[in-house]
Amino acid sequence: MPYVQQRLCPDCFAEFFERRVRKTIRNNHLLDPEDKTAVALSGGKDSMTVLTILQKLSEKAPNSELFAIVIDEGVPGYRDELMKIGKRYCEELGVPCYVFSFKKELGMTVMQMIKKAQKKHLDMQPCSYCGVFRRQLLNKKARELGADKIATGHNLDDECETALMNFLKGDVSRIARAGATVGVVRSELFVPRVKPLRETPEEEVALYAKIKKIPIVAGRCPYSQDSFRTTVNKTLTGLERRYPGMRFQILSSIDQLIPILKASPLVAKDGNASWKPRICKCGEVASGDSCKFCEMKGLLGIK
Repeated sequence: MPYVQQRLCPDCFAEFFERRVRKTIRNNHLLDPEDKTAVALSGGKDSMTVLTILQKLSEKAPNSELFAIVIDEGVPGYRDELMKIGKRYCEELGVPCYVFSFKKELGMTVMQMIKKAQKKHLDMQPCSYCGVFRRQLLNKKARELGADKIATGHNLDDECETALMNFLKGDVSRIARAGATVGVVRSELFVPRVKPLRETPEEEVALYAKIKKIPIVAGRCPYSQDSFRTTVNKTLTGLERRYPGMRFQILSSIDQLIPILKASPLVAKDGNASWKPRICKCGEVASGDSCKFCEMKGLLGIK
């Protein structure tokens, strides 16, 4: 680990890794002993690692509950294998797993959405609408299943990429919503999302999964290669290689900015007792007259 000029054997590294994740959970008050937690499971290394560690912790908290939610977007040859391995691993750990698909919930797969977007000549990357639909379905299903929290697999690299993307776009409100627990305001319709791996570099998650023999499938969604995030990722990787520890500095800077931005008139909602989140016609939380979910459905012509 060049950022701390330290070398560890596999066993010591695994212990170091788990200790850091537990510290992230403890210092940020991410989980309580009686929480019912949903893990957003994709089948990749990050979410499978979160599931592994939270399953260990749940054994020490007998009043807690843990289950996994898988969202199937309908990308053939990619999500199929991930789902198969993810569900099998849940069975091994004794963790309930629930699968929900775009096809059943929205009436079409993401592949069909891509064709619709092309036919309508919409200037949007598939990640734009796929991400919105995934997040909304994840929140809705977790709420229906009685989850108190949703644990995601966002790692240090993901956090830094998101921060840089929002900074480059000048999106102050999105930066304010970042952090170990997502959001600016609280609503009973929105299940809080927590990130146990946010202080853990991506390559260390991969190494931990390898050491612990966690079954994962390598690879990315074929449509993510042209995304803005991928471009930012390459820049961040280059910076980290040249200046070890840069990702931790970026995360620290963002964490110092978040409380300032939340209190700013540009974003401030926590400090305004009269401000309440709006409710979209679909019944979900919205920052405007309608939520992004409905906006995207309208653009794609989804009923």
